[in-house]
Amino acid sequence: MLEKILVKEVVAPFIIIAFSILFYMIISRIIKKIFQVKTKRINEKRQKTFVGLINNCIRYFIIAVALMMILEVYGIDTKSLVASLGVLSLVAGLALQDILKDIIVGCSIILEDQFSVGDTVTIAGFTGTVVELGLKTTRIKSYTGDIKIISNRNITEVVNHTIVENNMLIDVAVGYDTDLKKANEVLTTLCERFSKENKLTNPAECLGVEDLADSGIKFRVVIPAPYADKFSLARKFKEQVKEDFAQNGIVIPYPQLVVHNG
Repeated sequence: MLEKILVKEVVAPFIIIAFSILFYMIISRIIKKIFQVKTKRINEKRQKTFVGLINNCIRYFIIAVALMMILEVYGIDTKSLVASLGVLSLVAGLALQDILKDIIVGCSIILEDQFSVGDTVTIAGFTGTVVELGLKTTRIKSYTGDIKIISNRNITEVVNHTIVENNMLIDVAVGYDTDLKKANEVLTTLCERFSKENKLTNPAECLGVEDLADSGIKFRVVIPAPYADKFSLARKFKEQVKEDFAQNGIVIPYPQLVVHNG
């Protein structure tokens, strides 16, 4: 008698839990394979987003089913429990309306392709890479490593930096005594070489004189680049500007203070 009780009320729940975990792992792998084979027209980031969302739904479903099975093991009538939940559905709906909003908004984000896992976005003034898009929350990781968790219902405006290339604007200053034609030629040549070396989809371009500043004349350069690469490319371009200007005798100005005695 004791052995039957142990098998039923102790061993059975562990078997149900183990089977549920194994079943979830198998289903997750099948879903991943299906998306890899059948959805070639969907880019990799959207595949990860869809797979993550579907896995979340399946996980919650398996947990609910496993819980019901365990309750049955302990002699709890789950049918009457489900019926009673129907009576409490209105109250639960009011209490969980924020969660329902999160789920609805999360689904609409994916269906409308507002952003996907791996995209660089700005939401509520926070810029970073989307590392997880779940049913309830979205996780964004900044370049400093900080992670912000945002409830999906609070995502009202999104700036997606990954959909198209960004135009990176760099202002390069030269002294007032500089030959402007020569400076423009040096920057134009540098833009052409820089575009080839870094295999830019669209070439960098020197637009010409942008501003007559206090300490020098500023040329504006436009470099089309993916948002994730723009900062490293900007640093690299500025280094080459310094080298090319030095080789051609072009002086980069700096603020000076003139003191008159007398």
